[in-house]
Amino acid sequence: MTTLEKTIGEIVAEDFRSAAVFKKYGIDFCCKGNRSIAEACEPKGIDPANIYNELENFRNVHSENTDFNSWPLDLLADYVERMHHRYVEEKTPILIQFLQKIAKVHGERHPELHEVYELFMESAQDLGAHMKKEELILFPFIKKMIQVQRDGTPLDTAHFGTVENPVAMMKHEHAVEGERFQKIAELTNNYQFPEDACNTYRVSFQMLEEFETDLHKHIHLENNILFPKAIELEKTLRN
Repeated sequence: MTTLEKTIGEIVAEDFRSAAVFKKYGIDFCCKGNRSIAEACEPKGIDPANIYNELENFRNVHSENTDFNSWPLDLLADYVERMHHRYVEEKTPILIQFLQKIAKVHGERHPELHEVYELFMESAQDLGAHMKKEELILFPFIKKMIQVQRDGTPLDTAHFGTVENPVAMMKHEHAVEGERFQKIAELTNNYQFPEDACNTYRVSFQMLEEFETDLHKHIHLENNILFPKAIELEKTLRN
């Protein structure tokens, strides 16, 4: 079957990431998932081609085998911000809405959903502040060090002293998020939804698992590549 022939529910069941596309256009993929894209678009005056194109983008995403360790630090910082920070900003409001909904509807039978929702709300708030500190303070300084290295000019002392200070703070906040998502994984039995789960319930857990996977890669790039190299670069520039 092609995308044209499948119902929205079938499309979401095959690739849960497609739920974000339907959510963007205000199309119910849960209770009214038995419609085709064209049928759902008609009363809203939406061009189905827009949705087909966005769904196709998901299918064109391939697993990457990139040597990030060889990248210049300014390029890596830009990549983290563009790919991972924007991912968090895009997915967070969708997840909040979905988790709130399933906690309200299914929370009596599955009380752990209330705690999952509260934990994710804490994560959303903390990650938002965390990423802004990186984008406004740490990443600009890393990019400045790269420019200084290229120009051969002296490196001015930052208001936070050495780059190790903000790096230590960011790594601490990463550890907090890691523990928080470990708790979410335990509460959800590693994102295994129950038999009575509706489509929104299933999509919420699948999105949560993808969110955690992306966060792990995000933290890996910073903790294991960007931050250690920034510290070494600063030491080199100071000598």
